Amino acid sequence: MLRWIIFIVVYIVMGLYTLQALKTVTRYPWVYYLFITVAVLVLGNFVYQFTLGEEEGRVLSRSKSYAFGFLLTVLSFQLVTILFLFSEDIFRFFSSVYFKFSGRSKEFTLPERRKFLSMIGLGLAAIPFGALLYGMYKGKYNFKVLKYNLEFDDLPEAFDGYQITQISDVHSGSFDNREKIEYAIDLINKQKSDVILFTGDMVNNKAEEMLPWADLFSTLEAADGKFSVLGNHDYGDYVDWETEEAKHKNLEDLKALQRDMGFDLLLNENRYLQKGDDKIALVGVENWGRGGFKKAGDLRKAVAHVNQEDFKILMSHDPSHWEDVVLHDDYHYHLTLSGHTHGMQFGIEIPGWVKWSPVKWRYKYWAGIYNELGQYINVNRGFGFLGYPGRVGIWPEITVITLKKRA
Repeated sequence: MLRWIIFIVVYIVMGLYTLQALKTVTRYPWVYYLFITVAVLVLGNFVYQFTLGEEEGRVLSRSKSYAFGFLLTVLSFQLVTILFLFSEDIFRFFSSVYFKFSGRSKEFTLPERRKFLSMIGLGLAAIPFGALLYGMYKGKYNFKVLKYNLEFDDLPEAFDGYQITQISDVHSGSFDNREKIEYAIDLINKQKSDVILFTGDMVNNKAEEMLPWADLFSTLEAADGKFSVLGNHDYGDYVDWETEEAKHKNLEDLKALQRDMGFDLLLNENRYLQKGDDKIALVGVENWGRGGFKKAGDLRKAVAHVNQEDFKILMSHDPSHWEDVVLHDDYHYHLTLSGHTHGMQFGIEIPGWVKWSPVKWRYKYWAGIYNELGQYINVNRGFGFLGYPGRVGIWPEITVITLKKRA
């Protein structure tokens, strides 16, 4: 309760501070009333959702996600505005102290400067405010197809030009627009890849979240089939289950559902993709994550009966597994496909110029293609979204990778 009181008090103080900037810039009362109304409604909804609202475990439900998203939007507007006004207030404070102790009676006031800084602050605050709203309305379904050509010396001849489509982190429990998901599924099929690989996190918490979307994902097609692995969210670890049996049943239901949709689920297993006399090994491990994340992945078990000299593609949900285990394994894994990070769903990307997200402080390999020790990894930015119900700058991704034999 004390934390809620402190949070609400801080929120109100920030709101009053921002209101002063609005009053400095404009004299229209309806602007003040609109700001107050929005701020109060957002706060009220957030408090309600996180106290009396439906409880669905440690992962945010859809209603909680939107409550959090709108709160984040208003807070970003307030914080940027306050950043500018507070600097002015500090300046005015030390100026007044100086005049008081110097014995001068002259007041040091710069109303035009105050108005100018308020206008700058509000203008800059409108950027993250608008971006976060756009991310919730459009950005989360702004699907991008990213294509890569990767060359290998020892790629079997028959697989020269072999095309892979990777999707990851569906998080079906967050979806709220069937038309957009239909568009994305159609976009995947239009790539006409040889194989489709899904690298984990089909749901947020429960298998039932995927039921409304199973018919759509069943229509995904590839000549050599569809393969999948589990991600950390698929195990139901973020829900307080009544019994261990209920949790186990949820996982088994999800496994069965993936198979019903046509996915060959690899649980520390491997398959061979065959073209004539040539073949490549497709290896799939269960989730293995650094820190407190589930470590069900067993690389030794997954490569049973795979020869060391075989060309290998590894599906592993968390890129920290590649960094901590795979890279230095006795086997050479030519290409690893991961997801998990979502690129934090927020960042700045200008191809060839800038690629930045705060998630880089948590994960060294967080989005796109990386090459270490002659081994590649692609970290998919994710198909869906979680927590904040949107994306800003880091768009939902469909990866298309073409394998090439190096000349």
